[in-house]
Amino acid sequence: MDIALLIIGFIFMLVGVLGSFLPVLPGPPLSWLGLLLLYLTKAIPNNWWVLGVTLAIALIVFALDYVIPALGTKKFGGTKAGVIGTTVGLLVALFFPVLGPLGIVIWPFVGALVGELLNKADKKTATKAAFGSFLGFLTGTFLKFMVAIVYLGLFLTTAWDYKSALFPYFN
Repeated sequence: MDIALLIIGFIFMLVGVLGSFLPVLPGPPLSWLGLLLLYLTKAIPNNWWVLGVTLAIALIVFALDYVIPALGTKKFGGTKAGVIGTTVGLLVALFFPVLGPLGIVIWPFVGALVGELLNKADKKTATKAAFGSFLGFLTGTFLKFMVAIVYLGLFLTTAWDYKSALFPYFN
């Protein structure tokens, strides 16, 4: 059973890292579920402090992911149309990878710009608002990615520390 929890937990960790970039997946909470599954194994002693602190961080980052792009858009004079455009641009980048990895940077900005222009903003205002929305998106994505990577590192180091208890037949 421990091996199954370990494997499923690791899958949650990987999906959590992907969720840092995909707007439909809550990256840090999924990574936290991976940590929880690891700590539910019989081989690893429960550490409720680690689980509590990492859960709080995951929930705060999850909430901030909705606040940061809006703050960036507001700070630069944008509207909700810019935030929606950023999300649409990200989806275009993910499902139509025409520009490769560079598309993950270009398309959200283009989406925010188009969203602002469709919202009747002039070019200068739309560009400024698109930049704010894009900056907010990048900040939120970076924050989610860093948390997911730290959780993955915590998962791997904890599993490594208890490898003899997790894999008693391979000692």
